[in-house]
Amino acid sequence: MVRKQTVNKKGSYLVNGRHSLAAEQYKTIRTNLEFASVDRKLRSFFVTSPGPGEGKSTTAANLAVVFSEQGKRVILIDADMRKPTLHYTFSSENVVGLSNYLAGQKPSVTNVIQETAVKNLDIITSGPVPPNPAELLGGNSMKTLMNELKSTYDLIIFDTPPVLSVTDSQLLAPYTEGVVLVVRSRKTRREEANKAKEVLLHSRARILGAVLNGNEMEKRKKNYYYYA
Repeated sequence: MVRKQTVNKKGSYLVNGRHSLAAEQYKTIRTNLEFASVDRKLRSFFVTSPGPGEGKSTTAANLAVVFSEQGKRVILIDADMRKPTLHYTFSSENVVGLSNYLAGQKPSVTNVIQETAVKNLDIITSGPVPPNPAELLGGNSMKTLMNELKSTYDLIIFDTPPVLSVTDSQLLAPYTEGVVLVVRSRKTRREEANKAKEVLLHSRARILGAVLNGNEMEKRKKNYYYYA
């Protein structure tokens, strides 16, 4: 396992303080996700968005933090191998990561796991950008990866590319129990959100819900919402 890393000190991505407004909002999303999976224990899901710049990576990182605060062993994986950001969020190295493991360059997943300063939370960064991200995500190594991780972690969260840009996100549907779709107020068009939903359903992904990002109510001033 790679040496322990520190969380981004700028706090630009991770919720700052357990009782901050943002932290409480992510805890509400966490609770709703748990209720959405009341019929079975939630062990894995991926986070995506219709297009870029809608906050999917921030949402994935913060959900990983609030789930780990429950005492669950959580691993967050940067499966956006085309435009990775997870290593920036956690001030981590990205010399080796998911692409190395899926390409067979690392025999054990422990070689690409990094600890974080957040208790119970580990990460796998994207690794070097490969020429064939979709082929790697759709290969046999993904099944092996999931089996290895489920023996160690309570929850596996993937940050994936925008669903309308490439097919990468859809390839994770058979290996996970659901997807969280992130949309941004005043940026995501209704038709884009509907199209993203259709694409995910066509890939047989179970939509756990959607996060509306960047919407501020005049009185309550909440930025994040969850709806099934």
